[in-house]
Amino acid sequence: MGDILESLAPKRIALCVGPGGVGKTTVAAAVGLQRALEGGRVLVCTIDPARRLANALGLETLGNVEARVPAHKFREAGLAPRGQLFAMMLDVKRTWDDLVARHAPDRGHQDRIYKNRIYQQLSGALAGSQEYMAMEKLYELATERDYDLIVLDTPPTAHALDFLEAPDRILDFLGSDTARVLLAPALTAGKFGLKLFHLGSSYVAKTLSRFTGAEVLTDLADFMASFQGMYEGFKNRAAGVRALLSHPDVGFLIVSSPSPRSVGEALYFHERLHAESMPIAGVVANRVTADLWPQGAPLPEPGELAAALAARGMARDGDLCERLARTLAEHEVLARADARQLELLFRSAQGPRAVIPRLESDVHDLAGLARLASCF
Repeated sequence: MGDILESLAPKRIALCVGPGGVGKTTVAAAVGLQRALEGGRVLVCTIDPARRLANALGLETLGNVEARVPAHKFREAGLAPRGQLFAMMLDVKRTWDDLVARHAPDRGHQDRIYKNRIYQQLSGALAGSQEYMAMEKLYELATERDYDLIVLDTPPTAHALDFLEAPDRILDFLGSDTARVLLAPALTAGKFGLKLFHLGSSYVAKTLSRFTGAEVLTDLADFMASFQGMYEGFKNRAAGVRALLSHPDVGFLIVSSPSPRSVGEALYFHERLHAESMPIAGVVANRVTADLWPQGAPLPEPGELAAALAARGMARDGDLCERLARTLAEHEVLARADARQLELLFRSAQGPRAVIPRLESDVHDLAGLARLASCF
C-alpha cells in the first residue's frame, strides 16, 4: 500500500481539493475505486460539469442519487472488487430544494420559497452556492448513509478553499442585518405577495427601487420574510458541516499539477487547511512529465540515435534521428522544470505524497482508473 492509501485507510471521508484543471475528478474516482477493490463500500461524489466520471465508471449518467457501478463493468476491465462502488453528481438546485424542504414549517411555505425569483437565483447562480451545497450534500451523506468511504471531488474555485467559506457567505446573506433594516416595514407585515407600499417608509428602499425596480425589492422582501424562522436551522446545519470537516475521520487530499500556478495555489490550500486545523491526508502531483534520461548525463546526438536504430535492424533515417534528438531534448526540459516544481511542492507541503505521470491519453474507463490508483 502506498503512502496516500495508507494515510486514507482509517478515513471515512476524503476531500480532493486543489486548483482547477489538475485532474481532481480522476484522482477522486481512482481513490474510491481502490478502496472498493479492497473491500469497502464506497461513494464518489463529483461536481465536475464535464461529467467525465460517469464515462470512466461505465455509467450512462450521474444524478443527485447514488448509482452503483455494475459488476459487468468491473469484469470487462479485468477487475474483481471485494467491495461496492457508487457514484453521484451533485445537483445544486435539487440539493437547495431538499434543504428548504427540511427546514420549511409546511408545504405552502416551501412552495412559496421555490417560486420566489430571488431564491431561484440563490439556488442556481449565487457565488458560493455550489460550494455550500457540496458541503451540505456531504453532511447528509456522512450522517445518513453507511459508506465506508465517501470521496468528494470539490468544485473548481477561483479562490482557495471557497467551499470552506461558502456557508458563512450564504448565511451572511440570509441573515443580513442590512437587508432586514432596509426591508423592516415589509418583514413586520408578515404577509406574502407584498405590495410596494410596504416599503414606502424606507427612503433607501425607494431610492433602490429606481435602479432595481419595485418587483425586485418585493421579491427580496418576500424572500427574507419566507426565511424568517428558518435561519437558525440553516445556521446550525452549517455549524455541523464545519465540525464534520475537522473530524479525525476526514482527510483532505491536495491535488496539483506541476505548473508554477497550480503549485502556488496548492501550497496556499495547504497553508489554509493547516491554519483551519483541517486534517491533511496527503499531496498528489498529477500529470508530471517523467524524466527519461539519467540526471546530468549528456543527451544523445542524432548520429548516436542513428547507430542505435541500426543496431536494432532499423533503417538509418537522418531526418527521423534529428527529430528524435530534438523531441528528447524538449521532453527533458519539461521534465526538469516539473522536477523543480515538485521539489518546491513537497518541501513545503510535507507528509504522504504521490506522483502520477503524464499519461498518453485521458483516463476513460475503470482499467485506467485502476492503473492510476497504483501510483498512490
